[in-house]
Amino acid sequence: MNTSVAPIASSAVSSAVAPTHNSAAGHHIVDNIVRTTRRAWLSHPATFWLKASIIVSFLAGSSVPTPLYPLYQAEWGFSPITVTMIFGIYAVAVLAALLTVGSLSDYIGRRPVLLYATLVQAATMLMFATATSVTGLLFARVVQGLATGAAAAAVGAGMLDIDRARGTTANAVAPMTGTASGALIAGLMVQFLPAPTHLVYLMFFVIFVAQAAGAYLMPETTTPRSGALASLRPQFNLPSAVRTPFLIALPVLVASWSLAGFYGSLGPAMMRGLLGSSSSVLAGLTLFTLAGGGATAVLMLRNWQPRPMMMLGAGALLLGTCITLSAMALGSAAVFFAGAIITGTGFGLGFQGAVRSVVSHVGPQERAGVLSIIYVACYLAMGLPAVIAGFGVVYGGGLLATSEQYGAAVIVLAGLALTGTLMQRPKPA
Repeated sequence: MNTSVAPIASSAVSSAVAPTHNSAAGHHIVDNIVRTTRRAWLSHPATFWLKASIIVSFLAGSSVPTPLYPLYQAEWGFSPITVTMIFGIYAVAVLAALLTVGSLSDYIGRRPVLLYATLVQAATMLMFATATSVTGLLFARVVQGLATGAAAAAVGAGMLDIDRARGTTANAVAPMTGTASGALIAGLMVQFLPAPTHLVYLMFFVIFVAQAAGAYLMPETTTPRSGALASLRPQFNLPSAVRTPFLIALPVLVASWSLAGFYGSLGPAMMRGLLGSSSSVLAGLTLFTLAGGGATAVLMLRNWQPRPMMMLGAGALLLGTCITLSAMALGSAAVFFAGAIITGTGFGLGFQGAVRSVVSHVGPQERAGVLSIIYVACYLAMGLPAVIAGFGVVYGGGLLATSEQYGAAVIVLAGLALTGTLMQRPKPA
């Protein structure tokens, strides 16, 4: 990652000092946004909870296909490689959006970004519901990833704009809550309701349309400024104040999200291997246990300081992964879920501690840009290793051998994260 590039704020300052055609266009965009955001019908507390619900719904929608993969495989006859590619291409699309429009809300405002992102996400649900092939599923995942990437940083920064303390907690809890609930809801609907590959998407379509209406009514929580067009250029711009905290947090981010990617893509296959059951509820329950454990841990320990939170998270990731690998070798579903709960605790605390340790060093006008870079690291760690694991299952030693190798890599990363956090000098109170 190139951290020598000037911070995002400096590009905005330079564009304001040297009035070019792009900066004039940027001012025109800002003026339009200001005119369209002066009137609002929602209070700031209502806006906070609406933004939290948006990220919950976006992440829930992204985890909905997980319990449906066995149905798609049975109908269209594709391999585990295709499953991980469907999962991984979503992460790539999120990365593309984060690298281009991730910091856009710092310039044009949170409201317009969220309005258009929720509308696109609603359209994506219709793409999923009408998909008739792997190609259609891949295309829907790409559009879904683009919408999620556009919204993720805007939601996170928007909640921090309103309430920094609650916003920091919500930034960690909401994504995990969405991931957990989406997988379980989809599993239950597939198992007990008709039209398994259609009904759940139509339900989320209605949710996203309602949230788009709410986004239209919400107030703007940041001041639009020039430089919007320049911000669309892909860039890794870390303010100097967050470079060291980000590098310290990186191992735990990679370890936790790579494990989440493994659960999200190959979790149903692991459950079939352990229980010999293709139940959609069990398929969704694996991801629900991981993400739900993380969300619960963050809520219980939300008042902890970032450093001890990251230390406990890295330790829990290490221990939970060891237990999960033991469960795979023993063929024990009970041990597997125990490991998933501990691993989820590490996922939640590690992610929360990492986000807080980095975001606390930046101001409001840099929040979305910094959060975008955090999410870039997270989604890259979630998508790429999962695709590699898919090839390992087919062309390597199978699911068990791939799980052992994957788990060993996570254990090494968790160990590095724990070591780096222990070596970090605590900030004075």
